[in-house]
Amino acid sequence: MPLVSMNEFLPKAKAGKFAVGQFNMNNLEFAQAITDAAIAEKSPFIFGVSEGALKYMGIEYTVAIAQAAAKKSGLPIALHLDHGSSFEVAMKCIRAGFSSVMFDGSHYSLEENIAITKEVVKAAHAMGVSVEGELGTIGGVEDDISVDEENASLAKPEEAIRFYEETGVDCLAIAVGTAHGMYKGEPKIHYDIIQKVTDAIPVPVVLHGGSGVPDEAIRLSVAAGVGKINVNTENQVAMTKTIREVLAASDSVYDPRKYLVPARAAMQAVVQEKIRLFGSSNQA
Repeated sequence: MPLVSMNEFLPKAKAGKFAVGQFNMNNLEFAQAITDAAIAEKSPFIFGVSEGALKYMGIEYTVAIAQAAAKKSGLPIALHLDHGSSFEVAMKCIRAGFSSVMFDGSHYSLEENIAITKEVVKAAHAMGVSVEGELGTIGGVEDDISVDEENASLAKPEEAIRFYEETGVDCLAIAVGTAHGMYKGEPKIHYDIIQKVTDAIPVPVVLHGGSGVPDEAIRLSVAAGVGKINVNTENQVAMTKTIREVLAASDSVYDPRKYLVPARAAMQAVVQEKIRLFGSSNQA
């Protein structure tokens, strides 16, 4: 099966009150773990790829790995640019074979964010590619980009509704109290904002910073209208923890496969648990 746009499954997610997971791909083992988890759960999913991951893996390798996963699995899989910083980066990914892109203009004024996102949507939709936009500023650290709590800002429902109406994005990430990375405390999610926005627009709301969010908070977010949830850090932690344990247990291990195989299994377990929590099992 070829890579698909998120429109292949996000409308169904919104109507069915479940969420599809975006699991970030950082190397081959991440891709294998995510795909095998989705196969086991019969779930659609999204490969998220940040600009930092693109620099690390190379865009050609990234697309080839995602295409191989789609062919092997037979599942609806979107390859999605995560937090694209410009129109040019989004177009580069589309030309390379991405089936979905995000333009993150949350650091611009509302008017400028709308204007650039609108141009990305126009170009992407002409190619059958879905687009995610972002409003408000999500705290935490992603790809060495840090936003402290003081500078994080919640999305205003009326601005989110206007943003959708003027851009026509296929899903909308709004800042509602989550953060990238792992939490030191418990996130305070503003379900009222999610509900107001999702009641007013036909496309799903996206929850960034899904790693470490308590299960009940995830369930409440999905019930309020979240149809896409991003997870990266929990997989990174699972992989690194497992590798450390294997290497600590024996000084004689030097074959990467000896620690990458169990690390991959640890990530698959995380992803399967998230898929079940999000409610997307058997929705492929």
